[in-house]
Amino acid sequence: MNRAKGIVLIITGAMLWGATGPLMEWILSNSMLTVPFMLTIRLLVAGVVLLAFLKLTGNQLRPIWRQPYWVKRLIIFAMFGMLGVQYSFVAAIESSNAVVATLLQFLAPIFVVIFVSWSMKKWPPKYQLIGIAGTLIGLFFLLTNGSFTKLLLSPEALAWGVAVGLSFAFYTLYPGSLMKEWGVLLVVGWSMLIGGLVLGSISRVWQSDEWALLLDWKLSVLLLTVIVIGTVAFILFLSSMKYISAIETSILSSMEPLTAMIISVIWLQQVLGKWQLMGALIMLICVTWLSIAGDRNKK
Repeated sequence: MNRAKGIVLIITGAMLWGATGPLMEWILSNSMLTVPFMLTIRLLVAGVVLLAFLKLTGNQLRPIWRQPYWVKRLIIFAMFGMLGVQYSFVAAIESSNAVVATLLQFLAPIFVVIFVSWSMKKWPPKYQLIGIAGTLIGLFFLLTNGSFTKLLLSPEALAWGVAVGLSFAFYTLYPGSLMKEWGVLLVVGWSMLIGGLVLGSISRVWQSDEWALLLDWKLSVLLLTVIVIGTVAFILFLSSMKYISAIETSILSSMEPLTAMIISVIWLQQVLGKWQLMGALIMLICVTWLSIAGDRNKK
């Protein structure tokens, strides 16, 4: 029952995260907002709201800061997990598009499997290897539309894609003990706030001319929607790791590109080739099979 709950959480979170991609692509393409400014606002607002909610519901926010061991782990997660995933993902969207950026995230399961297998000093189960192979085959078709000689992305987009995969793998593996000790909401809230403060300090957000752009209520509403959906997605993703393994979590999140693709086709009028659609179908089949095989393997 718990495993089924974990699967529902990660699929829901993945679909919501996938939906933020096209929204951010539209914002970056149709406004003068830059990646650092938009992301700083997103992290700061989400972090403050989450921590305020915890405070109003009677939770203590400060105890974690009285223990140096947990402070160190929280800051590391905020910098390389939360901020790393968010910035590399948005930068990949800017250098390519929402669908491609979301798909490049699927380098993460490879890094997760390699790390877990190396730390346990044994090969991963066959069903995980087959599932990852199938996911990568689908990914190939989605990125190339079946062409063996042409990759539909720039070197910059590929570099940011690798960064997304690495940071997403770290985001998946690292915060387990933090969440167990302090809870998902507290960890997400503080890490978003820390990430936003660091990025805002680096980009000198207080000196930006982009504040005036937020006077456009349509842009502000859309940015607020991205903040809410993205925050809920992160909470659901981290919560799922209580019930299923990190490897299954990273692989099951393949619902993200499918969601991004559907929204991009309907809203942004992005046309997909027949081999790209075939790739999406292959990935969906692999996700379903991985869930069933993983459950049987545990039993």
